Amino acid sequence: MSSKNNWPTKKLGEVCDIVYGFAFKAAKFNEAGKGLPVIRIGDVDKNVTGKFFDGEYDQKYLVKNGDILLGLSGSFKANQWLGGKALLNQRVATLKGFENEVSEKFVFYQMPGLFLEFEKQITQLSVKNILTKHLNNLDVLYPPLNIKKQIVERLDKIAEARKLNKDLIQKSDELFQSLLHKELNPAGPADAKAMAGKKNWEMKKLKEILSNEKYSVGKLKRAGYQKSGTYPIIDQSVNEIAGYSENKEVVYSGKLPVVIYGDHTRIVKFVEHKFILGADGTKILIPKDEVLAKYLYFVIQFFNVESHGYKRHFPILKEIKIPLPPLETQKQIVAKLSAVQEYKKGLLEQKAKLKELFDSALHKSMTQH
Repeated sequence: MSSKNNWPTKKLGEVCDIVYGFAFKAAKFNEAGKGLPVIRIGDVDKNVTGKFFDGEYDQKYLVKNGDILLGLSGSFKANQWLGGKALLNQRVATLKGFENEVSEKFVFYQMPGLFLEFEKQITQLSVKNILTKHLNNLDVLYPPLNIKKQIVERLDKIAEARKLNKDLIQKSDELFQSLLHKELNPAGPADAKAMAGKKNWEMKKLKEILSNEKYSVGKLKRAGYQKSGTYPIIDQSVNEIAGYSENKEVVYSGKLPVVIYGDHTRIVKFVEHKFILGADGTKILIPKDEVLAKYLYFVIQFFNVESHGYKRHFPILKEIKIPLPPLETQKQIVAKLSAVQEYKKGLLEQKAKLKELFDSALHKSMTQH
């Protein structure tokens, strides 16, 4: 890392104590919440664990909220733990014993850049591990306390804004799910009769409200995907657009729900532009005129294949009964749920901007102009 304004550098091992995790026996782990959570390599940036250890341990392996965690294998990570009292497992380290909290935060903000530089140096290695000698000898910028304080305060403000944004995104997801349940009032496919009676809505099987072309399976092979083109491709990819094609014979007009069934994915998307169905496992639902396409999209989201055990079998999904209110009611439901989605979309755009702002501020703070 470049020095800035003649700032001194120190070895990481000189400014703090590096505590490495213990190889707790996996055979003694439990998922019932007995004992303390065990922070494994995959838990570093999640602030939650799925394994617990109920046995004797050395106090030095205890981690509390605010402690810096480092993942030392594979994709190197740095995070401040917020998951409560926990135990440090092997291939995870924590940094303790800083002279003050400002210095701790200042070093923490440097860690992603330090890890990035280190990864560049070991790209040829088949197994990417940070050893004790590597970690101890990482050069960290260590300017006077007043400068560290100014930089930490600036980055903390942006970090706090990012946390608030993250919380709002989570709340928007919760609001959407709450509205989905409230507006559709489904209790599951087994209670279709009760649902119809409560709202006096008609109940129909999914296959009964689809047009004659009940569904189509994507046939365009991935070898035919292009990086750019006229028509976007929708497939099992988590990306909104998986590629492009010029194949006009398989173009759909858009504003239709797309149900994606793969070996490991069950995704529902609503596509508002012209598109092409991609590789096998992608199916499109074309509703009859009396059903709003976006209403059907929201209904299928609720009757999610994962939640109600439809597995990956589309023929089973076609048999479920769904609530079918009057068209005007469908429009009202769609308006409410769409408003929440638009709100979340704005939050996600803000999230991207805040990340860009943080990365820029961090780079300017830690590197030479």
